[in-house]
Amino acid sequence: MYSICSKKSLAPGINEIKINAPEIAQKAKTGQFVIVIVDEKGERIPLTLADWNPVKNTIKLIFQEVGHSTNTLAELKVGDSIQAVLGPLGKPTEIKNVGTIVCIGGGVGIAEVYPVSRAFKNEGNEVIGIIGARSKNLIFLEKEMKDTCDQFYVTTDDGTYGQKGLVTEVLNKLFQANKHIDLVYAIGPVPMMAAVSEATRPLKIKTVVNLNPIMVDATGMCGACRVTVGGKTYFGCVDGPEFDGHLVDFKELKSRLNLFKEQEECLNKRCPSKRAKNE
Repeated sequence: MYSICSKKSLAPGINEIKINAPEIAQKAKTGQFVIVIVDEKGERIPLTLADWNPVKNTIKLIFQEVGHSTNTLAELKVGDSIQAVLGPLGKPTEIKNVGTIVCIGGGVGIAEVYPVSRAFKNEGNEVIGIIGARSKNLIFLEKEMKDTCDQFYVTTDDGTYGQKGLVTEVLNKLFQANKHIDLVYAIGPVPMMAAVSEATRPLKIKTVVNLNPIMVDATGMCGACRVTVGGKTYFGCVDGPEFDGHLVDFKELKSRLNLFKEQEECLNKRCPSKRAKNE
């Protein structure tokens, strides 16, 4: 069992928890993730490591309440325990000095792009950060990103904070200003990652995306997380989660992510969370 050491709300429906997980904290690397099983009847939830502390033996997870399992996880309090946490999983981000890097996070992807930005900065790169969300109240980790980046931009779809519009609009402005960029790293909703990849394609700028396919066992055995990259099949859990954005079949990825949407909606109606019952 893994106890929750701290918990706080970062934005509506977005929570941060720290978990006592000594073995994972000692081995974790940038870009990796864990599988969380809340209780004996819980499904396996893949969550990217937002941070880790090998001295305090803790890992930090940031997640959005989007379905039955994440709603159940959100109901836990400090002192409660999680049934199982498996990890670290996935290939770590290749961190090296390449020059100027644009790190883009959309929605809950902000939580995942922060440790990547920090790692690239610590390696001596110039880091340009762009984060975006639907509105101001969904922006989080702003200070942490500012402290990490040489240049930093915030966008909101509705214009309630930062620049109104999409993260790709800021990216295109950098291109128009003839800013030399060696690498673009993006993580967030599938349409956002696809748009970023299309924006960089004509300029032949290397673009890495962090994919979030459906996962079951996360060990490469079930094949549920398969994605098509460059016309070949890969498993997001063991071959990823990072891939060349110019080669990813985003249309297929989006379609596969919706495979169990109907079942998830039925489960939420049949077994509503405690929070939903009280609303």
